[in-house]
Amino acid sequence: MPVKIVAAGGIVENEEGKILLQYRRGKWDLPKGKLDEGETIEECAVREVEEETGLKNIQLGELVGVTNHHYIEQGENIDKETHWFAMKVSGEQQLVPQTEEDILELRWAAENELQPYLLNTFPNIIEIIEKYFDDHNQVN
Repeated sequence: MPVKIVAAGGIVENEEGKILLQYRRGKWDLPKGKLDEGETIEECAVREVEEETGLKNIQLGELVGVTNHHYIEQGENIDKETHWFAMKVSGEQQLVPQTEEDILELRWAAENELQPYLLNTFPNIIEIIEKYFDDHNQVN
């Protein structure tokens, strides 16, 4: 029986329309983390982004989607469900990678600059980034 983990994270956009990527354990990824007892999924998403990136005053937007993936960690079968939210930050903020979570680098990238990063990431990250830009590029 796999262990179920619920997590939340964000696709953080700055005033220039660039999104924040993080380099962790040899792959480009998005900031996210596990839900703590007693917090809402939205609180988790904002807290994890703050902890992993050093960003402050994050504006939480709508739910972009939920991804599921399975992996084995220390011999345990894990089923992870991650809730992804659109987020915005404003102003010049210093990025501080959370090195204790193995985050080595944080980088802003425009939609037209994403290809090299997407070549070295996980399928569910590609899926949620594409959904984010599909939703944001719709003309109403």
